[in-house]
Amino acid sequence: MIEEHQRLTDLSQIGDWAQNHVKDTFELDFVWAKPSLFNSNGIGLTKYMLMELIAAALCLLIFVPLSRRARDGATRGRFWNFFEAMLVFIRDKVARPAIGDHDADKFLPFLWTAFFFVLFNNLLGMVPFGGAATSSIETTAALALCTFLAIHGSGVVKMGFGGYLKSLVPHVPFYLWPLMFVVEIIGHLAKTFALCVRLYANLFGGHMAVAVLLGFIVLLANTESNLIYLVAPGSVIGVILFSLLDLFVAFLQAYIFTFLSAIFIGMAVHPHH
Repeated sequence: MIEEHQRLTDLSQIGDWAQNHVKDTFELDFVWAKPSLFNSNGIGLTKYMLMELIAAALCLLIFVPLSRRARDGATRGRFWNFFEAMLVFIRDKVARPAIGDHDADKFLPFLWTAFFFVLFNNLLGMVPFGGAATSSIETTAALALCTFLAIHGSGVVKMGFGGYLKSLVPHVPFYLWPLMFVVEIIGHLAKTFALCVRLYANLFGGHMAVAVLLGFIVLLANTESNLIYLVAPGSVIGVILFSLLDLFVAFLQAYIFTFLSAIFIGMAVHPHH
């Protein structure tokens, strides 16, 4: 009975340790130290906020020089060509097919920013002692809200407030219009909610899986069991495989978020297509 209680306690500790790995805090979690960030009565700079600032700084450090090189016609080098190819891909394979050649270029700055901001935040979660801000529901909710405003703001700008409200509902008998309007509003809210939850769940789940696998090594290291020689190699291999999957998911989820945003914007500016 005592051993069973100890086993459950150890498993609970693994769960707590894994949860702390994906939890936003006011400190950085290094092995040798836990330096505190600015915190004043629960308000300040958190780990995920710092990761978001780093992601934004990466966007500026990469794409401001890239735009100058493109303007001068000198985007040479594998590094610059890699990012330029992704910009062209989003323009030609995501924005223009979803929004249309005439309107797509207006929304490219938003779509490019959303893609790379999400991507860099996803990748920062794979950096040792870093963190993926996109594994926080608050971050993904803010990103989804930005897309929500872009979707409906673009529709209002193009058709006017009254015209956009009329475009939300298909041609139905007048007595069905109020019901269909409510259904359409719920549908638009559901789309925004799906953007938020899809990104959050994929990033959170991946990091939790890696944390739990590492947690079993930590657990057995504190015991005298010889199982550590069997479990540790399996855990390391599992972490490597999950990390490779996380790398793929980082790009995939940034693409999906941008693709769905483009689709929803296209539906708003071209409601009858």
